Amino acid sequence: MRILEKILGRTRVLIQENERALHLVKGELQTILTPGEYWLANGQGSLVIERQNLATPEFRSPYEKALFDKLPEIAAEHLTVVRTKPGEVAVVERDGRVYAVLGPDQRLVLWTVAGPWTVTVIDTQAEPVVPAALMRRLGDAKQTAQFVIVPVADGQVALVYIDGVMTAVQEPGIHAYWKAGRTVTQKVIDLKRQSLDVTGQEVLTLDRVTIRINITADYRVVDPVKAAHDVKDFSDALYRALQVAYRRTLGAMKLDQILEKKGEVNAEAVDKVRADMAKIGLEVSDITLKDVILPGEMREILNMVVQAEKEAEANVIRRREETNATRSLLNTAKVMAENPVMLRLKELEALETIAGKVDRLTVHNGTDGLMHDLVRLRDGDAA
Repeated sequence: MRILEKILGRTRVLIQENERALHLVKGELQTILTPGEYWLANGQGSLVIERQNLATPEFRSPYEKALFDKLPEIAAEHLTVVRTKPGEVAVVERDGRVYAVLGPDQRLVLWTVAGPWTVTVIDTQAEPVVPAALMRRLGDAKQTAQFVIVPVADGQVALVYIDGVMTAVQEPGIHAYWKAGRTVTQKVIDLKRQSLDVTGQEVLTLDRVTIRINITADYRVVDPVKAAHDVKDFSDALYRALQVAYRRTLGAMKLDQILEKKGEVNAEAVDKVRADMAKIGLEVSDITLKDVILPGEMREILNMVVQAEKEAEANVIRRREETNATRSLLNTAKVMAENPVMLRLKELEALETIAGKVDRLTVHNGTDGLMHDLVRLRDGDAA
């Protein structure tokens, strides 16, 4: 048989189980060969066999268009075609596992026998969000080119924009959006309470003293959409509002008033800041004037003033104590003048004090003489 086939100008072609082959004669497609043995006409070398290994499930051939145009029924029998339109993606699965993801306007031709194949086509205009379960499956299959991941941490929200238009506000979690030829971006907004410091701001007081102040304010975002869209930067807007409010308020006060009321804020200014920030989605709680920093020469002057005030206070206290002491002595003298016994007791106390300071004390004529002489001495002094 083989000798006869060769005499007739035929060539033996063997197709393995893991192969398929395109059969061409004189450049024209004849069919798709399945596994088996074939004796095919090959006059003057006109036979062409293009083998396809099914280990690569995708059908790639320069004769693809000719196959679908000339032999559509054979192509449909052996090949599975996946095609997407604008705005669509297709998830291709083989035997329950993700094999490929097609973007918009793409085409994929697969050998049907290499399946089984399951194809899910998604309209991303109607369904822009990738379901969480599918997102995980695509991630495990390393098929992430057609979607964007939007991670949102606890205490935050994310504003999602598709082609520059906000489409969703996402809560904490991991989210994904189909790209499908579009630009997907996100803006993360922190909802936790935050502090803003305004430092080193120069203010000219009513009595024309230049001071520098430090302010702190606590705030949080309560309306992330307003905070993101009504102003370019909501924290910068709060910063400028505090600057204006404090310069206007402290500029209408004298330095002494500011120093006396450090830590307090003009209620009208605070209410103005809070009302303005509420319009852009911010809730401002505490506003505190932390520091008032004076120029060097002004600090020296104030130190001198404070020192003088303290010295004046000390003099007043000293004079008050001296007056009280004099008044007490006067009262004691009056009591002694009216009561000789009290006077003698005081004399004895004085004598006791003297005795404690000398080594030896001689008393003549006993106690009576002592008392008599002391009284007489007093009478003599009085004379």
